[in-house]
Amino acid sequence: MPLSPIKPPDETPVAPPRALRLPFDPLLTVAVVGLAICSLVTLGAATKNLVPGHPRYYVDRQAIYLTVGFAFMVVLSRVDYSQMRKLKNVIYAALMFSILAVLGLGHAARGSTRAINFPLFSFQASELGKVLLILALAAFMVERSRHLRERDTTIRVMIAALVPAMFVIAQPDLGSGLVYMVVAYTLLFAAGTPWRHLAALAALVAVAAGFVLVAAPAAGVNVLKPYQVARLTAFLHPSSNPLTEGYQQQESKIAIGAGGKTGRGANASQIPNGFVPESRTDFVFAAAGEQYGFAGAGLLLLLYALLISRALRVLVMSKDLFGSLIAAGVAAMLMFQVFVNVGMTIGIMPITGVTLPLMSYGGSSVIATLLAVGLLQSIYVQARASAGLKGRVLRY
Repeated sequence: MPLSPIKPPDETPVAPPRALRLPFDPLLTVAVVGLAICSLVTLGAATKNLVPGHPRYYVDRQAIYLTVGFAFMVVLSRVDYSQMRKLKNVIYAALMFSILAVLGLGHAARGSTRAINFPLFSFQASELGKVLLILALAAFMVERSRHLRERDTTIRVMIAALVPAMFVIAQPDLGSGLVYMVVAYTLLFAAGTPWRHLAALAALVAVAAGFVLVAAPAAGVNVLKPYQVARLTAFLHPSSNPLTEGYQQQESKIAIGAGGKTGRGANASQIPNGFVPESRTDFVFAAAGEQYGFAGAGLLLLLYALLISRALRVLVMSKDLFGSLIAAGVAAMLMFQVFVNVGMTIGIMPITGVTLPLMSYGGSSVIATLLAVGLLQSIYVQARASAGLKGRVLRY
């Protein structure tokens, strides 16, 4: 019986055993680590006098938040983000439940009910809600991918964002509510919604703003609290009320201007002496400006530019529409928060309470931002794995 010929070894290229073993996006990681270091250094100088006897009180807690957030980021980056599409209803329900829970069980502070106090930390649902909303809306839009240009889809997406945004604004947390609406608008834009729909939405926003700020108060109906209206309009005439609504912004500009080219360092006085309220949270950029000057502020903005550019790069690299929409939502969230926060510290934007991602003190904000970065890393890993299976090489 003749022997069968020996078959040559299979030379088909072997794909990586597991796509999730591919490395992180290195530049995205550099941006995140750089901002985390800047946060700790800035808070160390800005908050050393806030808690007598405990100069590292805020720095130590911020370090814990960053460590927990990095752990969540690593775990989430190892998860196949595409599986989250199946959980869109659960994710949206979790978003609504958490926001309503804050309204019902939250701790009131300075006239606002924004967080639920637990023994070791405070949970601010509106921060986590930004990430949950991105996932839920992206999944919904993928489900209606054949109807993205229809008016019905545009209306549903905006209502899905408007409902939680209204409850967040009622806390009141106007800044986070605005982030929700910007995320929804950006997702519609990224998905190819017709320009006439986007223009109509922009017109509705302008009309709504005019009604809330002008028409309703004139008729004796206050949609927003009086202090919110004052903060929204104070930047238009800062010199007319420098000791009341315009005080915080005025002192912030003084602190940033005093920083000069390289900062005042140990000679800083505006921030350490408490002339700028909330310098560890909403006005942390003013703290960086006074301590480290134009050089330090410029470094921060460069790191944010790198972070946002990598989010946009992940958008392009994504293997599917779901990943692209998630990346678009994260990029919009980061870009809007950086622009508004930095803008309000230098007097070109109203004060809305929007935090500076990864820089402002606060566990909910830090962890939510790192969860969003974890999603970007997951999309990046999956895109490189998919390209490797097809024999292509993706550039960074």
